[in-house]
Amino acid sequence: MTFETRRTNAAHHAAAVRQPEGVIGMRVARVTAYGGPEVLVTAVAPDPTAGPGEVVIAVSAVDTLFVETQIRTGWGREFFSVRPPYVVGSGVAGTVRAVGDGVDGAWLGRPVVAALGESGGAAELAVAAVDALVPVPDGVPAATAAALLHDGVTALALLATTGIVAGERVLITGASGGMGTLLVQLAKARGAYVVGVARGDRKTALVRELGADAVIDGADTEWPAHARETLGPAGADVVLDGVGGEVGLAAYELTAKGGRFSAHGAPTGGFAPVDAQQAADRGITLLGIADVQLSEEERVRLAAQALEEAAAGRLRPVIGGTFPLEQAAEAHRTIESRGLLGKALLTV
Repeated sequence: MTFETRRTNAAHHAAAVRQPEGVIGMRVARVTAYGGPEVLVTAVAPDPTAGPGEVVIAVSAVDTLFVETQIRTGWGREFFSVRPPYVVGSGVAGTVRAVGDGVDGAWLGRPVVAALGESGGAAELAVAAVDALVPVPDGVPAATAAALLHDGVTALALLATTGIVAGERVLITGASGGMGTLLVQLAKARGAYVVGVARGDRKTALVRELGADAVIDGADTEWPAHARETLGPAGADVVLDGVGGEVGLAAYELTAKGGRFSAHGAPTGGFAPVDAQQAADRGITLLGIADVQLSEEERVRLAAQALEEAAAGRLRPVIGGTFPLEQAAEAHRTIESRGLLGKALLTV
């Protein structure tokens, strides 16, 4: 779960006010005020144009992140600059329809993914900086590409920052989510012994199917004890916590001395409240979301890597639900219900 902090002109183009009756434009999914899913409505905005160094993308699929549901409620205003009214969607997959000054015309008609910043993607057309474009390999569907745009980048960055190597014991919370499902696959590919934590039969079955060596049902109040039995008395060499809160804190307690603990998700409303001094005393390296804030060049490189892994059949994002643009509010409700396997996407 990360965003680029830089906002592109896409946000400004797509956040235009509702057009008068009779004016033709593109459909967008817009947050009108802070609140529940009901504040997310379908509206009409002027078709955008590409400025210098930009392209217009005809959108096919829109990446949808849990953090976007939190931002919609007003959470995280100290971290995110977007304010209502705004168009949801921080990244898209689609086809380049138009190019601006200084952009190679060879981009026209190419399938691409692009991170847009904090908003502007849930629209029929989106503007992106040409430097943010990542070509989609042949055979990779737009939905797959969109699902990997943020989670694939962050998952690859997490593996790099935690330095997971073969033979290490890795505990992954939120293992059935969009990010967690990728982390399970990537950690296994590195030869780690992977223990996933997920809630309920459907989610634990999915994590097992993806290759986890052991799966712990987080719905069981005794799950930390079960995880300890599975990991062994030393605990986990690496903990990848995508849940935060008390679940994250319990996972931290399972980190081995000298291990690494990464807190990269907070769908509970906050990151794991770990005592930094205690961690230092145990020789545990604490890593957070700040450690995977990447330059645009690095994001593009990792997105291309994730797409190549998918094209080769080595990485499969789990898409639990797709929703047309007009059902963006329902997509947010479904995400917040936490019943979804993997992630949700909007389709245009």
